[in-house]
Amino acid sequence: MDPIPELRLLLSTDRLMALGPGKPDVAAMPLLQQLEATLLGRARDRNAALACLAGLWLLHDFLDESHSISQDLATTEGSYWHGIMHRREPDYWNAKYWFRRVPTHPIHGELQQASLSLAIEAGCDVIPVNARWDAPAFVDLCERAVSGGAALELLCRRIQQREWELLFHYCHARAF
Repeated sequence: MDPIPELRLLLSTDRLMALGPGKPDVAAMPLLQQLEATLLGRARDRNAALACLAGLWLLHDFLDESHSISQDLATTEGSYWHGIMHRREPDYWNAKYWFRRVPTHPIHGELQQASLSLAIEAGCDVIPVNARWDAPAFVDLCERAVSGGAALELLCRRIQQREWELLFHYCHARAF
């Protein structure tokens, strides 16, 4: 991945992000703040590096900090992180607005396959077979999962985690 020690530490977490806002990992805050200058200084693509930062703040449940970056990032990935942040807030309508600005993305195919596999593994018939990734439908599923029982919530959290991983790696590859 990246030789930046702060980045390795931030990515080594075993956190399964909440569907909601979660509780900020205050121990990660100094690393996140320190990493910002380091990442931007090493990036070949500043916008992709900013997208990485938006994702890292989200990973550690700092929604406001992530939002500050993604709302000013006029890229597809900025809109994508913005949508994830609003989904977790939860502001489902606003999340769908931002996801509609990203009708297709290179990670969608792999995300659809991973989601289907996770759903089959969990014994949940909630991800359509032979369909394209539908981010607004996933927002609806997350909204349902919040009050729909532990199994559905866990599935959505695992899909959300995979979505985060795919989008972060996509942004990182472009940034460095």
